[in-house]
Amino acid sequence: MAEPKTKKTANSAASFFATLKDEQVRSDCKTISAIMQAATKEPPVMWGSSIVGFGHHRSLYASGKESNWMLIAFSPRKQNIVLYLMISQDKQEHLLAKLGKYDTAGGCLYIKRLSDIHLPTLKKLVAAAVKERRKTHLPAAKA
Repeated sequence: MAEPKTKKTANSAASFFATLKDEQVRSDCKTISAIMQAATKEPPVMWGSSIVGFGHHRSLYASGKESNWMLIAFSPRKQNIVLYLMISQDKQEHLLAKLGKYDTAGGCLYIKRLSDIHLPTLKKLVAAAVKERRKTHLPAAKA
């Protein structure tokens, strides 16, 4: 079975933020990091070279394959900042309607900049995503 390409690293999120050339993106990422840290009560952890993750989520697929992944995360990409929230648009449409300018795909939220977003609504959306993801977290396997 193939190993996942994206793995947790020992690199610091603060060091990663310092490498971001665009000052607005760097500032937005620090704010998103604080929002996610407050919602998860977990510190930021680098996954691969550019994903900042928070918390831990263990799930089991129908195939029997187990996944150990971050609870929520984000990554500044060339076109957008991607928030990996695994949100259900159906369950969160009342919040998404108030959020501002964004796109979604596959449970992810794509934003250009935080100035396009209503921050109190983003905080509620992140908190709802954490709560929903924790409902599906599997306990550690017993030995």
